[in-house]
Amino acid sequence: MTRAAAERLAEFYATLTPQSLASLADFYAPDARFVDPFNDVTGLDAIARIFRHMFATVEAPRFEVTSRLAGEREAMLAWTFRFGTGRACREIRGVTQLRFDADGRVVEHIDHWDPARQLYEHIPLIGCILRTLRHRLAAP
Repeated sequence: MTRAAAERLAEFYATLTPQSLASLADFYAPDARFVDPFNDVTGLDAIARIFRHMFATVEAPRFEVTSRLAGEREAMLAWTFRFGTGRACREIRGVTQLRFDADGRVVEHIDHWDPARQLYEHIPLIGCILRTLRHRLAAP
């Protein structure tokens, strides 16, 4: 069941639109927890708010799930998130750790990705500082 639930969720993300957020309850339990580097929220309304914010603040957001691992009630989805168009297109790679209830709905969604390297380092002044720090802290 978990493999099928993870596949359904991967397809949901691949076709995510502002309109498809209305079907969030088909994939997430009412009290699901969602965690990423910027948010830690509980409940469908709060999760939907994160995605509405994404659609409002980034151009042409899209997810591609690149691999899946499924256990008894847990799964991991590796993904690439792209946004922007043309030369302004950005790409973030990460993995989502999922836990499902008995009905195959997500009860815990935890995104793991590195915002410093994949996002902040591309901001002109901050990026230069972060790249310098990363190089100084790296093993020789």
